[in-house]
Amino acid sequence: MGFLYSVMHYVIYDGNCNLCANLVQLLEKLDQGERFCYLPMQDTDALQQYQITPDDCEMGMILLEASSPQRRWQGSEAAEEIGRLLPMGAVFVEAYRALPGLKWSGDRAYEQIRDRRYELFGKRDRTYKSAYPVCSESSRAVPE
Repeated sequence: MGFLYSVMHYVIYDGNCNLCANLVQLLEKLDQGERFCYLPMQDTDALQQYQITPDDCEMGMILLEASSPQRRWQGSEAAEEIGRLLPMGAVFVEAYRALPGLKWSGDRAYEQIRDRRYELFGKRDRTYKSAYPVCSESSRAVPE
């Protein structure tokens, strides 16, 4: 088994967006449920327990710290935090943030893609549901 991370995060994504679902599938393969669990924005009942509304979801993906759900990131900030949490990801995120103008450009690009995602990448017929849905602390893997 892999290393047990002390802090689990929930990735709230658009399960109807082809780009979003494909990125979640990539994260699932990389992480295998060790750091992240996933919740589609279309599961409005589950989102209510985190005080997340459909209007909140319109502003882009959301990342919550599972043990402190009030600690959250959204949009390009969420994407950066996910990258930072991946093995060796912090080095790349810090370099990205340090290059003049790159973060600003990345934030603007995220907004454009977010607002045109169905037009650019298509909309799924069915909501993608992750193999690692939002889980409880007791269902997490433990080290051997």
